[in-house]
Amino acid sequence: MPNSKLRHAGLALAAVMLVSRPAAAEAPSEVTRRTNADALAGLPMTDVRDFEFAARGFVATRKDPVIRDAAGKPVWNTAALSFAKGPAPATVNPSLWRHAQVLGKAGLFKVTDRIWQVRGFDMANITFVRGDKGWIVIDPLTATETAAAAYELISEHVAKLPVSAMIYTHSHIDHFGGAAGLKDMLLADAPVLAPQGFTRAAVSENVIAGPAMGRRAGYQFGFGLPAGPEGTMGSGIGIGVAGGGRSLVPPTRELAETDTELMIDGVRMLFQLTPGTEAPAEMNVGFPDWKVADLAENANPTQHNILTPRGAVIRDAKAWAQGLTEAIDIFADAEVLITSHGWPRFGKPVIAEYLAKHRDAYAYLHDQTVRLMNKGQTGPEIAAQLTLPPALAQQWYDRPYYGSYSFNSRAVYQFYMGWYDGNPAHLAPLPPEEGARRYVEAMGGGDRVTALAQAAFAKGDYAWAAELLNKVIFADGANAVAKALQARTFRQLAYQSENALWRNMYLTAANELDNGVKAEDVTGGAELLGLLPPADFLDVLSVRLDPAKAGDNALTLGLVFPDKQEQHTVSVANGVLIHRSGLREGRQATLTVAYKDLLTALFAGQPLAAKLASGEAKLEGDAAVLGRLVSWLDKPDPAFAIVTP
Repeated sequence: MPNSKLRHAGLALAAVMLVSRPAAAEAPSEVTRRTNADALAGLPMTDVRDFEFAARGFVATRKDPVIRDAAGKPVWNTAALSFAKGPAPATVNPSLWRHAQVLGKAGLFKVTDRIWQVRGFDMANITFVRGDKGWIVIDPLTATETAAAAYELISEHVAKLPVSAMIYTHSHIDHFGGAAGLKDMLLADAPVLAPQGFTRAAVSENVIAGPAMGRRAGYQFGFGLPAGPEGTMGSGIGIGVAGGGRSLVPPTRELAETDTELMIDGVRMLFQLTPGTEAPAEMNVGFPDWKVADLAENANPTQHNILTPRGAVIRDAKAWAQGLTEAIDIFADAEVLITSHGWPRFGKPVIAEYLAKHRDAYAYLHDQTVRLMNKGQTGPEIAAQLTLPPALAQQWYDRPYYGSYSFNSRAVYQFYMGWYDGNPAHLAPLPPEEGARRYVEAMGGGDRVTALAQAAFAKGDYAWAAELLNKVIFADGANAVAKALQARTFRQLAYQSENALWRNMYLTAANELDNGVKAEDVTGGAELLGLLPPADFLDVLSVRLDPAKAGDNALTLGLVFPDKQEQHTVSVANGVLIHRSGLREGRQATLTVAYKDLLTALFAGQPLAAKLASGEAKLEGDAAVLGRLVSWLDKPDPAFAIVTP
């Protein structure tokens, strides 16, 4: 797959990567050492079943752990977490260290006589089911290169078979982005199945706000952080995020009803739709004849995110819990449980307890957040006190490696109540920089506040130190002393974090404070963006219009896409871009062009002049209209400031 450099494509996992720079190692403080030692004392370390489950059925792995693209550039390292051996160092929360030890085992695993998984070759798992004619592939990973590497591994050690069917459990890119890596092996009549709403969700969920999501995804996943005891410990649901090419083989059918039963290449399969849980379009998959259930990403061995830190539409914790209750009933006979991340579970009692206690964690989160909300508590107040009851907190799979109760309780509050807490003092707060400047001035100036932060740091009160230093930095972005101390503060907080994403965010922020922000493009998303319906693409243009550039001007342009058999009219007035289907009267010009050519012109910087000159595109009417529209479009900033003004 060619790598298109769509700088503003807007796909959150394929937008911007921070260039890695070595950072000076920060020693763990005595407070951090004690905090992590205390955390270890409260963990159920005698429960080692996960290690056995994760190792069961291991067949083989790659001789070379580094997976490369066609140009030889590394896109993945299956051994990235191999350093996590022995007791946890003081720079890593012991629970997160143990989780990385279990999660880091990569290779091919035989789950049952007919089901294999390749784990640790990407952030997600790829599952191979032996059909009559070939492999039924479930969730073909993020990147074409990692999917191809997984196929090569199973071909070498089990059987080299064609792909007789492909199934996407849900609409996140780490579960379909590698599909084209298997396209050449796909039989001509192979079905490609997905849940209802998959295609639209897969290509549009992150497009409107994609640049902002992409920047924040760099924090969440620690793009550019080296793996190690002072660096990233993975993503909580995987070793990291794969580079390489993204793609999508479009579904041939989207399933619309729960309890749909299909015979696919000789294998009986049962599908449970779970929309609005972990993804807008998602489904679980059962194999009734083999008593195996695939719970997609609805039951990973960690707390998940109700609101992901990178940004997204808030998920419904109540619906998630209800979906798991339904799954418990539908797959009550399951003796093997697999998921899209993590490792399998074996045994009916083990699975029943796992699903029930996983369900209860989401139900408790929802119900207790709402109970406290209805007693007048705000999101931050609830987050500061809400914890799991011991019966759930002592389960490794309910611990906060990916999502957390602190973050998720605020998401549940926002789901029902929005950002406003009801206090009129917060109706129109000062902008961060102005507010910070006034706070710092009222507290005696930057030196005084930095001294207070230094005293808090020395006592190990890192949360308060971070809050004080944030005010100083936003009051004076050039204050090198405050930024250096804030970087040290964030590293101590990272070392204490049980949550892999929080660790990544703290460490990424620290690196930016020390080194500034430098960004480079990673794989774009031309093929995915091309699947976006033209109306959705025009929605993207509407949020790119800069009213300062458009001023009081107006225009109307017709668009004809012969390859899509669609016509649209775009008008600009009052600083707003409106689009409607069909060609409307009064347009000043009409552009007839292949949809893909307009995409590459606007997002990849390939001018339409050659297409117009060759006659492949045609512009009728006032030729200046198109140029004016393009000149009014703004370009998102892929490296905007987060921890500095």
